[in-house]
Amino acid sequence: MLEERRGEVNVMKLKVLLKGCFPPIPTPFDSQGHVDHDNLARNLETWQKTPLKGFAVLGSNGEAVLLRRDEKIETWKTAGQVIDKDHLFIAGTGCESTGETLELTEEAARLGADAVMVVTPHYYRPRMDHKALTGHYTAVADRSPIPIILYNVPAFTGIDLGAETIVELAQHPNIMGLKESSGNLAKIGEVVYRGGEDFQVLAGSGSFLLPALSVGAVGGVMALAAVAPEALAEIVECFQDGDLKTARDIQLRLIGANAAVTSRFGIAGLKAALDLTGMYGGPLRPPLLPLGKEQRAVLEKILVTAGIL
Repeated sequence: MLEERRGEVNVMKLKVLLKGCFPPIPTPFDSQGHVDHDNLARNLETWQKTPLKGFAVLGSNGEAVLLRRDEKIETWKTAGQVIDKDHLFIAGTGCESTGETLELTEEAARLGADAVMVVTPHYYRPRMDHKALTGHYTAVADRSPIPIILYNVPAFTGIDLGAETIVELAQHPNIMGLKESSGNLAKIGEVVYRGGEDFQVLAGSGSFLLPALSVGAVGGVMALAAVAPEALAEIVECFQDGDLKTARDIQLRLIGANAAVTSRFGIAGLKAALDLTGMYGGPLRPPLLPLGKEQRAVLEKILVTAGIL
């Protein structure tokens, strides 16, 4: 029975292709601090007219750690109703508890998610060694009805998922890929080389999309994709066509903008950039704070220089 189940899962692993660009979409809130489902739907409808291949709903940029369980489920429900069959719906379901991660994974699958992205548990960081992390991900993958994407983001978690751990987990038939946000290109290359031909690696930032593609990544889950989807998609297309000069020129032009919506201004910068581009960014959920007037002016200048505005 185990072989039959794993065989069925392996077929699923091969069917879900991660090639291309995906934004970890911000969660819109209204002036009262509630999830704004109308603007969530409008943003998704707008993004679906761009070259994006799908959407990560409730990743780090979705302020997932600030949402209650019921809010997460309702957000996935809206996303599942809006995201069409031509785009992938990836739900961020990672929690500190293995049990809660699995419960949310099953809920996301029920609401239409094609795959889930599971961040490393990290609160008990000294105990999150190879054995604990492989046990966590294996337990979720064994029971998940949809494929798992590992999510490594040491800047937020303090945990850096090692190559040995990733390569071991890549052998599981229901663990299909990795979002690698550390920027460690040597590790990305090692995982691509040793992870198996069906294991797909995604750059976790628009700042190193082209370098990641050069060592075998298939695309990226990048905050910048929410405001510069065409440019990032062009990097992928040019790389595939062998036009490395154009791909490099675009990559270099976007580095400042990528920093502005990630490390420099964070989610506040990303939401402000959405507002500036005519989409809905809106307020953040406390304790996060919005940009000040001067920061917003700096952001606007950066986006103009990058060709986004």
